Amino acid sequence: MTAVVKQLPEMSLRARTTEFQGVIASMEVTGRSGARQDSQDAMSLLVQSLEKLRSRGGHLYLVGNGGSAGVASHAATDFLKCGKLRAATLYDPSLLTCMSNDYGYDQAFARILATVAGCDDVLFAISSSGQSANIRNAALEMCKLGGNVVTLTGFRRDNPLRSLGDLNIWLDSDDYGMVEIGHQFVLHNLADRIRLQASQ
Repeated sequence: MTAVVKQLPEMSLRARTTEFQGVIASMEVTGRSGARQDSQDAMSLLVQSLEKLRSRGGHLYLVGNGGSAGVASHAATDFLKCGKLRAATLYDPSLLTCMSNDYGYDQAFARILATVAGCDDVLFAISSSGQSANIRNAALEMCKLGGNVVTLTGFRRDNPLRSLGDLNIWLDSDDYGMVEIGHQFVLHNLADRIRLQASQ
């Protein structure tokens, strides 16, 4: 009997850089109907949407779990500092643990949004797999409130979160590191574009 040897991925910086370039190049953007959009056009429209959000005094909320929570926190800082947006995560420890304890972790973000968010606001829902129930429920709650939802996912093309956004950004990778860094790259790009537009 021949032993099957699992091929490990190449982990050199050069190989990983090439892989990351491929992940970014694979980015697909879809609308609520699932129709694919040109990525560059979609990003430009998203920048315009966020500039309108700023001008009307709306709020940008960002949520994620684990590494995606770190991505959300970093992005909220960039959007607030560079983009002058009212950007925030929903991670206050007392509030998050209270809502999780009383309503279940899967409902925690949705319950917070039901109180603080409104129809003039935007939610960035970030989940590498697109499977996290609490992130999906947050997106559904924001839709119910009449706000806009942008999802950032990876892994399976048909993951459930990807169908919940007004705009859905998907990266073709099942590597958590690549997807998380890719999401950070996309969000940084958005914040930089907003900063440059504001300086003109």
